[in-house]
Amino acid sequence: NATARWLQHTGKRLLVLFEGRDTAGKGGAINAVASALNPRQCRTVALAKPSEREAGQWYFQRYVPHLPSAGEIVLFDRSWYNRAGVEKVMGFASPAQVTAFLKQAPVFEQQLVDDGILLFKYWLAVDQVEQEARFTERLSDPLKRWKLSPIDVQAREKYAAYGQAREAMFKATHRRHAPWHVVDFNDQRAGRLNLIRHLLDHLPDHAVPEPQIDFPPLKGKPGKERYSGLVKPIK
Repeated sequence: NATARWLQHTGKRLLVLFEGRDTAGKGGAINAVASALNPRQCRTVALAKPSEREAGQWYFQRYVPHLPSAGEIVLFDRSWYNRAGVEKVMGFASPAQVTAFLKQAPVFEQQLVDDGILLFKYWLAVDQVEQEARFTERLSDPLKRWKLSPIDVQAREKYAAYGQAREAMFKATHRRHAPWHVVDFNDQRAGRLNLIRHLLDHLPDHAVPEPQIDFPPLKGKPGKERYSGLVKPIK
C-alpha cells in the first residue's frame, strides 16, 4: 500500500474517525480499510464504557493514549463524539457536559492538526427503514446477535433525536481544519468503496519506492515439517 509506505517513510500520522447510527456499517468499513494494511502499523480503537476513574477525567483524556505515533494509522470505531451522540440522546451526559464538549472538540482537533496529524471524520448515514432491516437481521442471526444491546433497543425509538443531535454536532464541529464527510451507507458495499476512494483522494500523493526483495532459489531439497510425536498435529 503506497499510502502506508509513505506514512512510514515520512513519519506522518493518520487518524480516521468512523461515526454513524447503529447498524450503519462502521465495523465493515474499518475492516475494509485495515484488511490490506500491516496490523503492526494500523490499529483499530473501539473503547468500551468508561470506567469510574475515566469518568472522572477530562473527557478527551482517555482517547489521547490511543492517538497515532509516527508512521501509524489509527481507526476509531466511534470516538470522542459519543458525547455529542449517544451520551446526549440517552441522557448519559448532562446538557452542560455536552455544551462544553461542543466547544472543546474543535479546539482539541485543531491541536491535533497543528501537531501534524492527518485527521478525517466520516459520518456513515443510513435511513431508518434500512436500519430496522439490519436490526432484524442481527436478531435472527446467532453470529450477529452479539452486536445488539439494550441501548440499541432504546435507540430505535430515538431516530429523530439522534438526527437532531448529529446536526447540532455538525454545526459546532464542522470546521475547515477538521471537516465532516458524510457517506451514504444504505448500500454498505458502495459506501465502503466511496469512503476508501475519498480517503485516498485526499491524502498527499507522494511516491515512495517499493522495497526490493529478492527470492533466490532454495539450495537443496525443500524440507518438510517433522514432529517428535509429543505433540500431534490436528487432522
